[in-house]
Amino acid sequence: MDAHGHHSPTARSFQTAFQIGIALNLGFVLIEASAGIKAHSLALLADAGHNLVDVLGLILAWSATVLARRRTTPTRTYGWRRSSILAAWINALLISFALGAIAWEAAHRLFQPQPIVTGLMMGVAGAGILVNGITAFLFHRGSRHDLNIRGAFLHMTADTAISAGVLVAAVAITLTGWVQLDALLSLLICLIIGIGTWSLLRDSTNLALDAVPPHIDRKGIVAFLSQAPGVVDLHDLHIWAMSTTETALTAHLVVPESDSNDTLLANLESALHKQFQINHATLQIEHSLQHPACRLDHPHPSHPEHPHD
Repeated sequence: MDAHGHHSPTARSFQTAFQIGIALNLGFVLIEASAGIKAHSLALLADAGHNLVDVLGLILAWSATVLARRRTTPTRTYGWRRSSILAAWINALLISFALGAIAWEAAHRLFQPQPIVTGLMMGVAGAGILVNGITAFLFHRGSRHDLNIRGAFLHMTADTAISAGVLVAAVAITLTGWVQLDALLSLLICLIIGIGTWSLLRDSTNLALDAVPPHIDRKGIVAFLSQAPGVVDLHDLHIWAMSTTETALTAHLVVPESDSNDTLLANLESALHKQFQINHATLQIEHSLQHPACRLDHPHPSHPEHPHD
C-alpha cells in the first residue's frame, strides 16, 4: 500500500524570494566587479565572482523547484522531483571551481601586490552587506527544510559576513598601507565558503546516491515499525530522498496473524508522515517468516554496520 503525503509547500512559497534574490545579486555583481577593477581589489573581484556563482546557483535552484512541480508521466513516474538534488550538486561544483580560481589568483597577488582604492572598496562592501543580508533573510524561514533553500541561505549569510570582512580590510589597509591584506582576505573568503560548500556537496551527493537524508531518524523508524501491533519482523527497509523536500520509504512487515491489515497500514503510514517526515511510504504485509532470497543482499535494517541499506 502506498501513501502519498502532502507535498512540501516550501519550494512553491519561495518563488518570489528566488526572483528577488537573483535580481538583487545580479545587479550587485555588475557593480562589485566594476568597482573591483577600478579599485584594483582582488577581494572585491573574488566576492563578485562568488556572487555570480551564487546567482547561477539561485537560478538552478529556482528552475529545479519549477520542474519539481511538473506532473508525472509514464516514463517519469516520479516527475522531475530529483532535479532539485541535481541543482544543489551542480551548485556545489560551480562554487568549488570558482574558489579554486580565486585562491590561485590570491596566492599570486601575495607576491605581486597592487595599489588599492580603499574608499571605493569600502563603499561597495557596505552595499554588499545590505544586498546579501536582505537575500539571506528571504531564505531564512525555509533553510531547515530544503537543501536548496539551505544552500542559498548559507551562501547569502556567508556573503554578508565576507562583505563585512572586506569593509574591515579596507579600513585596515587605509590605516596601515598593508595591501597584501587584500589577497589574504581573498584566501580567507575561499576557506569560509569552502567549508559550507563541502557540506552542500556532501549532502547533495549522498541524496543523489539514495542515502538516507540526514534529517531522517532511521533508527527511530526501525524501532517504530518493529514495535507496531502484530509485527514480528521487518526487512527490506529503504529510505531515500525523492527531492530536497520529499522522502520516500519502502519496507516489508511480517504480520503472521492479522485481520485488519488496511487499518494497520493506514495508521503506520500516517504516523510515518507526522512523526518522521516521510512523504511517500509503501509498506508490504507478509504472513510468513520465509523471505525471498533478495533479503541476503539487504541485511536486517537494525544492523549497525549498514546504516543506509
